[in-house]
Amino acid sequence: MENGDKAVETVVVGNYVEMDSEGKDTDVKSKLSNLFWHGGSVYDAWFSCASNQVAQVLLTLPYSFSQLGMLSGILFQLFYGLLGSWTAYLISILYVEYRTRKEREKVNFRNHVIQWFEVLDGLLGKHWRNVGLAFNCTFLLFGSVIQLIACASNIYYINDNLDKRTWTYIFGACCATTVFIPSFHNYRVWSFLGLLMTTYTAWYLTIASILHGQVEGVKHSGPSKLVLYFTGATNILYTFGGHAVTVEIMHAMWKPQKFKSIYLFATLYVLTLTLPSASAVYWAFGDLLLNHSNAFALLPKNLFRDFAVVLMLVHQFITFGFACTPLYFVWEKLIGMHECRSMCKRAAARLPVVIPIWFLAIIFPFFGPINSTVGSLLVSFTVYIIPALAHVFTFRSSAARENAVEQPPRFLGRWTGAFTINAFIVVWVFIVGFGFGGWASMINFIHQIDTFGLFTKCYQCPPPVMASPPPISHPRVNHTRGL
Repeated sequence: MENGDKAVETVVVGNYVEMDSEGKDTDVKSKLSNLFWHGGSVYDAWFSCASNQVAQVLLTLPYSFSQLGMLSGILFQLFYGLLGSWTAYLISILYVEYRTRKEREKVNFRNHVIQWFEVLDGLLGKHWRNVGLAFNCTFLLFGSVIQLIACASNIYYINDNLDKRTWTYIFGACCATTVFIPSFHNYRVWSFLGLLMTTYTAWYLTIASILHGQVEGVKHSGPSKLVLYFTGATNILYTFGGHAVTVEIMHAMWKPQKFKSIYLFATLYVLTLTLPSASAVYWAFGDLLLNHSNAFALLPKNLFRDFAVVLMLVHQFITFGFACTPLYFVWEKLIGMHECRSMCKRAAARLPVVIPIWFLAIIFPFFGPINSTVGSLLVSFTVYIIPALAHVFTFRSSAARENAVEQPPRFLGRWTGAFTINAFIVVWVFIVGFGFGGWASMINFIHQIDTFGLFTKCYQCPPPVMASPPPISHPRVNHTRGL
């Protein structure tokens, strides 16, 4: 198998080396561009995965802990972290299998970004492609919507002179500038900065909560209701299901076959951020989080908190680009602009993708509950069920298993072990994630609509302080009149 691996490296990497070296300049401008802009290393992929995975969910995990309780919150994070890492590994295996087969047929991907639905099409046919495309695009669409909602929710805690809906208008325009970022090659510096930002925010939440201490009469009653329990669980499922862009990140690598364990190491790092921060905030504020899905809402306003808010705003802009770029690629392919070399023309062609995202963020501004709903109905299939089933069906024949580019790990039992894990993931996620999670999330989501209404101006904003009315003056009565 070792020789097979070397052969794959020659086939897969050959075109990348050619692309990288072709027409390369040695001047200072070119070197700076390569340093900050043109990334394709293993480290770039790790930063992209870790930065994209945690994002604004960092602020909603304490809310999930209040629904789940401390123990379940920690266990679900560890459990879904492992499941997410496994299915990201499956996606990477299927990508390398597809790409190797195509390049043996002399297919050239020089100006073409491979996407998940194309992998499914090449390995399993058009029906799989259509299902994968529908789930993936819908998930990425709402993933982008969530970033806009998060931007408005966060900035409100610095400047509440404008309501959250107005801030959504403003940040929708700002995030539309991501149309000018060509591909995941060009997120090198953004991914690095994004991870620094979430690292600061996570440790700010942890330290600020510990220093604040527990609020008077704090209660930790979770889990108290099944609806809340499964809503919180699906938010965590969503947290570790950020690899809907795995194929695009892999395609941006010079050596995609090295991706296999990157997502696992990214997840391990993310757990060092999410477990302490969610535990500390829940310890300090307890059941108050049930009505405050954004952790910033309960922490005292000061310079450190405002700095964390600003950093998360910038990070959400980056994550919006991560979620939206695959949608840009799909749209470009649909209208025949994907291989156009003019970035300005491609940027103009991409703008219609941003409009429905903007509109949906204004309709459903439910920061927190929307994460759980997207997790149960979309992430469960896109990130867990479809990759697991696709791996089983791609290698169901003995010939396919013998000729596979990548064999499953020996310590997991090779093909028998891999298929057993896949079957467990499909059954578990379908019943617990999609079934119970979908039921709970939809009930909670409908409750938000009934409570706040669609197009609400300021979701979960504190009520305005009413000025006390002036004292009522009564006309003086002359009691001696008529005597």
